[in-house]
Amino acid sequence: MTTTSTSVETGAETTARRRQALVRNRNGIVLGVMVVVLSVVAYQWDGVQTTAVTARTVREASPLILAALCGLIGERSGVVNIGIEGQMLLGAYSGFMAASYSGSLLVGVVAAVAASALAGLFLGWAAVALRMDQIIAGTVINIVGAGVTSFFYVAGRTMPRFPQWSVPGLSDLPLVGRTLFAHGPLTYVAALMVLVVHIALFHTRWGLRTRAVGEHPGAADTVGVRIERLRYVNLTLAGSLAGMAGLALIQSAGAFDRGMTAGRGFIALAVMIFGRWRPTGVLGAALLFGLFNAVQAQLQFKQALDIPPQFFGMIPFLLTIAVLAVAGVKARPPAAAGRPYDPE
Repeated sequence: MTTTSTSVETGAETTARRRQALVRNRNGIVLGVMVVVLSVVAYQWDGVQTTAVTARTVREASPLILAALCGLIGERSGVVNIGIEGQMLLGAYSGFMAASYSGSLLVGVVAAVAASALAGLFLGWAAVALRMDQIIAGTVINIVGAGVTSFFYVAGRTMPRFPQWSVPGLSDLPLVGRTLFAHGPLTYVAALMVLVVHIALFHTRWGLRTRAVGEHPGAADTVGVRIERLRYVNLTLAGSLAGMAGLALIQSAGAFDRGMTAGRGFIALAVMIFGRWRPTGVLGAALLFGLFNAVQAQLQFKQALDIPPQFFGMIPFLLTIAVLAVAGVKARPPAAAGRPYDPE
């Protein structure tokens, strides 16, 4: 009888949590359904152009997803990381040069991950060991990333192109095929990392400790969690995601250029906030930003409006400001984010 009662209570709790999740994400769900319906309607009107926009939406979202997950892991650990822009640049440049000289994409990926992971380790050293202001530490990474990659930039070099992976059978489907199943490998990696980070953050011991350190480091310390080590590890792992985000830009552009991130590291922070510091929320927010980028690129390509191209380029940043103004009102970051922890 007790076992049955416990099972019923557990089932009721699970149902209640699912309802709360639906209520919490109802705006995102409604927006997602509207976008899907509009995409289907637009496909009936102009299939080629609609498919081009939706496919580009996914490509544009990929680096934002990886970069936002980098910031998410950092803030869930209690460390604000505004150095994502610099980490992306360092990762993109290191990966490009390594692949260019070695002729191997695998070597390029390893170099990109290592360079940005070292930048994450530096952030951990500055924020944890030195207890430096985390905003200043992130700014240092941005300055170093922009300066180093510009100074050592070599024009005219090329690297092997990332292959296009098409899923047999699925890639031939109308609209959905090219949108979801015909991309470079890092696009699939970005989607996979959303699932991996979500499971790790909410269904593992590491995730429980990370969230505890980001919310109540004092309480976590009293039960034996080694806060400094955990933050070092998390910031290093998060940095590797920023490196892959930088490579995802090269995957689309085909080459490295000075300042090629063009503010995406800061947009990734807006994606993280709009996604409420949750991987699934990051996915939805990144796709929204990717959609606006794809639309403005298509309008610019088609010369649909007789206005200077700089106005089209403003769209992502105007959206960032609007998102921060609207979502920032209700957003609640991890309580300990940005505050150095002093065990004494």
